Amino acid sequence: MKKRFLAAILAVAVSVGLSACGSGSSATTAETTASAQGTTEETKVPAGEPVSGGVMTISLSSSPKNLDPVKYTGTYESQIIGTVCDTLVEYNTDLTEIQPALAKSWTVSDDGLAYTFTLRDDVYFQPGKYQEGRKLTAEDVKYSLERSHELSALQRLDMLDHCEVISDTEVVCYLPEPNAVFLTALTDAGNVIIPKEEAEGWGEDFGSHLVGTGPFALQSFELDQQAVLVRNDKYWAATPYLDGVTFKPVSDGNQAVNALRTGEVNLATSLSGEAVKIAREDPTVELMEMPGLHVAYIYFNQVNGPTADIKVREAIIKAVNIKELTAGVYQYQEAQPASLPLPPGSWGYDSSLESEVPAYDPEGAKKLLAEAGYPDGFDMNIYISNTEARIKMATLFQAYLKENLNINVNINTSEWGTFSEIASSGKADVFAMSWTWYPDPYFFLNKIFHTSSIGSLGNGQGFSNKEVDQYLNDALLSTDQEKRAEAYKKALAVIVKQNPGIFYANENVNWGVSPKVQGLELRADGKVKICTPDINVWLSR
Repeated sequence: MKKRFLAAILAVAVSVGLSACGSGSSATTAETTASAQGTTEETKVPAGEPVSGGVMTISLSSSPKNLDPVKYTGTYESQIIGTVCDTLVEYNTDLTEIQPALAKSWTVSDDGLAYTFTLRDDVYFQPGKYQEGRKLTAEDVKYSLERSHELSALQRLDMLDHCEVISDTEVVCYLPEPNAVFLTALTDAGNVIIPKEEAEGWGEDFGSHLVGTGPFALQSFELDQQAVLVRNDKYWAATPYLDGVTFKPVSDGNQAVNALRTGEVNLATSLSGEAVKIAREDPTVELMEMPGLHVAYIYFNQVNGPTADIKVREAIIKAVNIKELTAGVYQYQEAQPASLPLPPGSWGYDSSLESEVPAYDPEGAKKLLAEAGYPDGFDMNIYISNTEARIKMATLFQAYLKENLNINVNINTSEWGTFSEIASSGKADVFAMSWTWYPDPYFFLNKIFHTSSIGSLGNGQGFSNKEVDQYLNDALLSTDQEKRAEAYKKALAVIVKQNPGIFYANENVNWGVSPKVQGLELRADGKVKICTPDINVWLSR
């Protein structure tokens, strides 16, 4: 593709992206170039003595849909859920160790089938409509985890069988078979502990009236507008310095940075595009950036339509210049080109498989498509959320397929809730999104490619391969990380040969921060932590 043609398409993509994001609202690690730019901060060091008071406003790049832990599908919801609620255990900031949270200790049986948790005895729920702020007990753990096992939209606790209450502060979780990622799964916002009275009292509306044990209580949730949180003075870990936290959806990154400048926003998450450049160069705004555990991808339907044919999938991959596409979408070094459905920061990553991904070859792509029975191309739909980066990518993808294969791609954009429903349905020809979770390969490969995940957002495209399933199952039966890594690498090798999609970028975690914000720490998983046993964010005067 001629560079002039690509530049013209990119200009259109930027224009479309900015206009669409301005009117709407919107779920690692390669080496970063950030250190060479001299503005990278992983931890903001507090200046002076902490002071209490003030409300911190945080912008999210898309609108959260539902705050019920079992229904959430994107990082937008999880940021709020994780601020209102707590999990039994939690990752430390650098994601190297699981540490106590609501559970102060735990033991694992010799056969790996029983996890016994001893709970803190000083934890209280925030007051709600159906309870007045009672003490947390083991019954709440049993209820919450079994509820997640049965109802989670992304099957976040599918490895659990049941829980048994031993006493008010002791509960045993039983697994049907050993599972090496059980503790890691418990750190997810979908597995927070909630009171039964509130969940069942509110029913379908619980997502708008979330109650937990976290540092801030949900005061109000207005869809597409804001979530207002207020300080929980009875928080077990510490008394938060902040009076409250407000989350607002701002899908246009430039608008988010401008809001930082004016003081309307204190933290802008998930910045991309020109917003990164503005934040990097503006002395009144601080840019925090680091490589993320993140993969951006285009996923082909494996069951229906032309992409059910592996030759068609290979042809589409060969028709797209990944390096050019990534450079066009991420013009300010906020991501690196990728090729595999695992981020390089995962210990299951295998760089030797990068060469197995079909390379850019327009003529070879045309030949393959003709062999598959589509010499004149066809029409197809791509579904994306309405963020600037996705719109840029889809516009470039559209141009490559038209130019090289005469495939007409119709771009369908929507806010996150609508998009996630479409992507889960199995009816999308192609959908594109990003995936970020933990270093353990399970949270990428099992959730996106295991047959048991079909029908969820991760595997909405129906990928199913018995050999892959077996490798992924084997990886869960051992706690030896080297053995698990080998199984995941074998699964990854088979996945790559199936050409399930285009895994084009590993994005950084990019936050724009007001200088008033003190004590904030950046994590590779992108989680915003406001008040924990180790962190207590405050606003300078």
